[in-house]
Amino acid sequence: MNLSQYIINDINPLKTSEKISDVQTFFNQLTYSHMPVSHEGVYIGCLSGTDAHCFESDKTINDHKYALEGFFVRESTAWLDILEAFAQNSTNIMPILKDDNTYLGYYELNDMIHLFNETPFFAEPGGILIVEKGISDHSFSEITQIVESNNGQLLGCFISKIENDLVQVTLKIGNTGLNDIIQTFRRYSYNIVSGHEEDSFTENLKERSEYLKKYLNM
Repeated sequence: MNLSQYIINDINPLKTSEKISDVQTFFNQLTYSHMPVSHEGVYIGCLSGTDAHCFESDKTINDHKYALEGFFVRESTAWLDILEAFAQNSTNIMPILKDDNTYLGYYELNDMIHLFNETPFFAEPGGILIVEKGISDHSFSEITQIVESNNGQLLGCFISKIENDLVQVTLKIGNTGLNDIIQTFRRYSYNIVSGHEEDSFTENLKERSEYLKKYLNM
């Protein structure tokens, strides 16, 4: 995937000599959570808007270099790794450096999310299924086999939660209803956390439960 079209370079990095009052004004005018900072033309980190508004306005960035956050990506970084960098650093702007550490520009979070939304996982029609199993017992090859053996098309899957030795896997499945796939997962000892289509097994249990309740109340 070519990301060069998403590189933005309309704003130069702040210099360490700039006054905090000017930086505060800058953040008030824009919606960025951070801004890149350079010293003698070399990128040295990002300054948070939240931090900038806590500093004394008559100081300079150089007085607060300790607060700079050193995150960045390379122009060769894959888009999924870029999304991870955004999430790990709680930012909506991501500086891009060339291999020689020259500042190239930045990505905006909204552009990366737009790319993510265009992937088949989100763009293609299908059902969402979340399954759960012991962390040492689950297998992506087994999950794929279960889906495909029921004529399903696996559009994507990822580990969405790990807790108490259990792992949850979220799947996007196309080309078929989920019911047969859900029953097969149960036979393979997977717990069905969520299936965003009708699950006849669960519906049948509910109907039998309601029938038994009515019978006992007669």
